[in-house]
Amino acid sequence: MSSLLLRGFALGFAVAASPGPIFFLCLRRTLLRGRVYGLVSGLGVATADAFYAAVASLGLAAVTTAVASGRRPLAVIGGAALIAIGVRILLQRRQEPNAAATTAGAGLGWAYLSTLGLTITNPATILSFAALAATLGLSAGSGIVKPAALVGGVLLGSATWWCVLSLGASSLRGRLSPAVIGAISTFSGLAIAILGMLAIYSAF
Repeated sequence: MSSLLLRGFALGFAVAASPGPIFFLCLRRTLLRGRVYGLVSGLGVATADAFYAAVASLGLAAVTTAVASGRRPLAVIGGAALIAIGVRILLQRRQEPNAAATTAGAGLGWAYLSTLGLTITNPATILSFAALAATLGLSAGSGIVKPAALVGGVLLGSATWWCVLSLGASSLRGRLSPAVIGAISTFSGLAIAILGMLAIYSAF
C-alpha cells in the first residue's frame, strides 16, 4: 500500500518535472501573474495525470486502447493548441510584472482548464501510466485500494512538483528585471510553439 503510494508519488513527480511545453507555460504564467496563477495552472496538469493514472491502474482497457489508437488526432489537436498559445505569447505586448500582479487572481478557471486540456490531449501520458500499472501487476481484478493508492501518489507527486516550480519562480520574480522577464516570456512562447510543431510532426 505505502509502496504503491511512494511509487505513484515518484512517477507523478518525474512525469511533471519532465521538460516540456507545459513547464514553459506554467513558468511564464508564474513570472507574469504570480505564484497562485502558476500553481493553479500546474494543478490542472496534476488532475490530468491522476485521471490517466486512474484509467490505467483500474484496468480500463477500452479507454486505454481508444486513447492509444487515437494518438495521432490527439497529438495534432494538442500540437495545434500549443502552436496557437506560443504564437499568441510572441504576439502579445510585453507586460510589466507589476501590472501583471494586479490581475493575478483573474482567469484562474481558464488557467486550470487550459493546462488540463493540453495534458489530456497528450496520449503519451496515459501510455506511461499504463506501462506502470502493467509493471506493478495492477488490473481490473486488483480491487480499488491499490489503484487508489497509486493514483493518490501520482496526484501528490505531480502537485508537489508544480508547488516547487511556482514557489521557486515566484521567489525569483521580484529579483528579475522587466527586460529579463520579457526575454523569458519570449523564449517560452517560442519553445511552446516549436514543441507544438514537433508534436504534430511526430504524429505523422
